[in-house]
Amino acid sequence: MRALRLATRGSPQASTQARLVAAAITAATGRPTELVTITTTGDRKSSVPLHTIGGQGVFTKEVQVAVLDGRGDVAVHSAKDLPTTPAPGLEIGAFCARRDPADALVGRRLHHLAPGATVASGSVRRRAQLADVRPDLQFVELRGNIARRLEQLPAGGAIVMAVAALEILGLADRVAERLDPMQFVPAVGQGCVAVECREGDREVLAALAAVDDAPTRMAVTVERAFLAELGSGCALPIGAHVAGGLLRTFLAGDGGTSRERVALTGDLATDVDLARAAAARALSAATRGEVAGS
Repeated sequence: MRALRLATRGSPQASTQARLVAAAITAATGRPTELVTITTTGDRKSSVPLHTIGGQGVFTKEVQVAVLDGRGDVAVHSAKDLPTTPAPGLEIGAFCARRDPADALVGRRLHHLAPGATVASGSVRRRAQLADVRPDLQFVELRGNIARRLEQLPAGGAIVMAVAALEILGLADRVAERLDPMQFVPAVGQGCVAVECREGDREVLAALAAVDDAPTRMAVTVERAFLAELGSGCALPIGAHVAGGLLRTFLAGDGGTSRERVALTGDLATDVDLARAAAARALSAATRGEVAGS
């Protein structure tokens, strides 16, 4: 049986999660696997703030191209990096079971940070939500792989990272405080690994079905619908997370912040419509400079 080739970024986090997906596929189907390492724009420009080089897509495009041109059979991504606009010729064959979706502080807990303390984060969403609670904090950029980011811990301050990223590398002990997703709404798809393949490739889709997690697929699909309604190129700080039958959303604009909890029905089509409506309300409030939602 020919090995299934998994295209992935070469960072420790990306390659580790790709190896875990590969092992799960082999365990479920008996099919051998191998990794194909790809360097992306986001990797090459590791010192440049993400929001200045295009945001979504900078960690996925080259991996997708590797599948389209035949170097790989599937593309393995952190779902939060995957644009909501489908890549022509590809489809998502699996949303793997979600890990902890929350953000975390490394260094010090939020209420232990002194007035004016420095917090490092390359995410405008993370900065906006922390500034909502602690407007006194000072923020600096943070880029690079996990090890490099941990080296940039400000004296007396903290850095913000995804719990799932630390867990997958065995670094969960570095978490000083897990930030409650009820208040600090995560990025769309955070904690989930998405796997793409060539559109209509039934053999590969059958293999990916073995690692597709239905509850995760439902949740991330609704979150992605919220983001898609805003536009995948939207530069505003955006968060959306589904858990416990609720969609929690966050959007910050010039002078306005929208936070909302939307009760879901359990029907994907209806829940997608609810997510789109929530996005329209959030954008209206944020662009008008209002504070909206609950």
